[in-house]
Amino acid sequence: MIIRDYKPADQSAVLTLWKKCNLGAHKDPVTDIALKLKAGNGWLLVGEVDGEIVATAMVGYEGHRGWINYLAVSPDYQQHGYGRQIMAHAEDLLRALGCPKINLQVRKSNLVVLDFYKKLGFEVDEVVSLGKRLTYPQASEGVR
Repeated sequence: MIIRDYKPADQSAVLTLWKKCNLGAHKDPVTDIALKLKAGNGWLLVGEVDGEIVATAMVGYEGHRGWINYLAVSPDYQQHGYGRQIMAHAEDLLRALGCPKINLQVRKSNLVVLDFYKKLGFEVDEVVSLGKRLTYPQASEGVR
């Protein structure tokens, strides 16, 4: 798999991948991509196999913790090590900046993904995740 930075021409393929992976159902992924590109505080990575986008990871670092969002591997390409590969790439990028820790959030009901991250060395932090919505989606948009 070749890992590279997202390009605007990738949007359709990335959105299709996220839909296949059930990502973005509670969010507005088009807006999330636009905001990520505008923020410029990290990377939106895509992984390609034979020219097809089969993996993504949104990586950020604000100087205290690294964050991973939108990790996705196409169901047709799972169990081939691509998730591990893009995560290792993200970790290398963050490590090069001196990032001491990566945070990510997974829904408690997503046991397969929780198991995947545990195999990569992630542990459950005994914290409460709090959120405050600064913008409100239109009625036609998903809830974040």
